[in-house]
Parts: sequence; C-alpha cells; structure tokens
Amino acid sequence: MPEYAILVHPSANRVYAASSPALLRAELAVFGAAGLSAELSEAEEVEFGGVGYVKFATPEPLTEPDVALLSNLSSLYALFELGDGVLRPLLVRPLAKTDSDLLTIQKYAGKTNEQFTKLLLNVTLLATADPTGWLERPRTLLDPLCGRGTTLNQAVMYGFDATGLDVDGKDFEAYEQFLKTWLRTKRVKHTADSGQLRRNKVRLGRRLDVEYAFDKDDYKGGQTRRLTYFNADTLTTDELLRANSVDVIVTDAPYGVQHGSHRTQDASLARSPRDLLAAAVPVWTRVLRPGGALGISWNLNVLPREELVAVLSRAGLQVREGGPYEEFAHRVDQAIERDLVVAAKPA
Repeated sequence: MPEYAILVHPSANRVYAASSPALLRAELAVFGAAGLSAELSEAEEVEFGGVGYVKFATPEPLTEPDVALLSNLSSLYALFELGDGVLRPLLVRPLAKTDSDLLTIQKYAGKTNEQFTKLLLNVTLLATADPTGWLERPRTLLDPLCGRGTTLNQAVMYGFDATGLDVDGKDFEAYEQFLKTWLRTKRVKHTADSGQLRRNKVRLGRRLDVEYAFDKDDYKGGQTRRLTYFNADTLTTDELLRANSVDVIVTDAPYGVQHGSHRTQDASLARSPRDLLAAAVPVWTRVLRPGGALGISWNLNVLPREELVAVLSRAGLQVREGGPYEEFAHRVDQAIERDLVVAAKPA
C-alpha cells in the first residue's frame, strides 16, 4: 500500500502545537471520508530523524485531485510519499488567493488560532452536499460572531464571499482599520464603504462593505469578491440576510470567559453560550442554504456537547457524529476545553 507522511505546520502557540498532530489526524479522516478517491488507513504519529509526522496509507496512490484537496489541511506543512527509506516530497498547491500575513498580522488577546479556524472551516465545507466543490467554485460564508475577523480573513484566503456580524463596536472598528490598511498596503484593487446600518428607519448599528479583486483585470471585468461586516446583534442575522443565501456558517462561540456575544435587555453584553446558541441557531439556520452546513466551536467547560447537539437538531439540522467528529476536543488554557460540532441543512 502506498504510504504518505505529513510534516505538521509549526504553530506559534505552544499549547495548540501540542494538540495539532491529533487534530490533524481527525481532520485527515474527515477529508478521507468526504472527498478522496481512496480510503485512508488510520493515521498515526511517527518520527523520522527526530521530527514528528502524521503517517497514513491508501490502497492506491493519491491522485492529483486528492493531493489538491489534502493541500488545504489546516496543519499541513509538507506532504511526502514514503518509499525505499526516503521521503519524496509531493507538490502541494493550497487554495490561497493571497499572502498568509492576512491571517497572522493581527495580534490580540482572545484571538482564535488561525490554524484551528481553517480546520473548522474545512470540516464544515466537507459536510455540505458538495463537499469538494469549493475548490472549483467560490462559496458564500457567514460568521455571525466574527469578532476581529479571523474567519472572514480565511474566507478571503479561499476566495469566498464573506459576511460577518458582531455586536462589539471596538472589534468592528479594529477590523475595519486593519482590512483597509492591509488592502492599501498590498495594493489590492478595491472599494471600501462604511456607514450606518438601518432597517425600517431603526438604527441597528454600522456596516462595512468591501468589494475587491486580487487581479486588476478581474476587477475591471467585474469578477470581484465581496466582504460585508455588520456591527449588529447576531439575532438580527435573518433581518440582514436573505433566507437560504449562504453556503456555510462558521463561528467560534463565546467561551463564557471573556467575550460577549449579544445585548441583553439592560444593554449589557451576554456571555452565556448556552442562552446565545439556543436563541441564535434557529435564526442562523434560516439564512443557510439547503445542502449547506454550519460549524461551531465552543468551550466544553460551559456547555456540554449533548446540549449543543440538541439545539442543532431542534433547528432541523443533521449533526455529524461519531468517528473523527468526536476527536476534535483539545485544551486551550485552564478555563477552556474547546470542541467543534458540524451539522448540515437537508438539501
């Protein structure tokens, strides 16, 4: 059987680096079940020359489409074929429309690790009715709790259209400043407009609308991508977006430690993911296309998995359970044990 080895991408976060090989094994299993032409053997952690790798085997050699898909694994640094005691590098071409500094420049307390953000987006895309179509056709992504935009930036990396919502005005302002500066610095052709957000003469917050293209000819020809950020309560999602209009919803729910998510009746920020998700998941589901998928990461210490699964099921979503979907839990710090759940909207 052909054997392969993945060199795990180094992570600046020491705790995440310790978890990344196990997370990569689970992610690889999802890739194998959803999109590869050949069934993967169970991946294992190995060492060559004192360096850690994740090794797997297939009944037949990987095809070019297989390698193109695996190129987007969140923690893949290099891919090798094993044979005759040597590692033969395979050419990987990840779906990356721009430089990775779009993901790495921002540094702030509470930022979700960008490798984990990519992992969450990947397994959500693979749960859709067309699990590998995103390699050929841009998707429409929504992050209804987008903070300072790590998920939005990963969507830009993949060439997707993206929409984010967040109630925190400081996060909105920080992301607006960052994105406009980054676009100017990179000399990306774009327009960026911001202003008040109103519905039925009621002020809901602010909005940022960006239209851009990384290729000047694409921009002139109208082949552009769009990014919109609404500084508004996530419970207004179905007022701001059309029903059945987004392909994937990907979000990192508040951990119940630091970040607020939506306003309570006394205008303070609510921090309970239990209350938020119970109220918001049905709202989000209304804007998700049939055949689309929703992926959520959250803190297991404040919300048991079975409770979140029940919320998703009541909203009419089909939760992916068992196998690798039960193997993504990992420690972030003393107060946070993070996990993810993915659910699909019936086509």
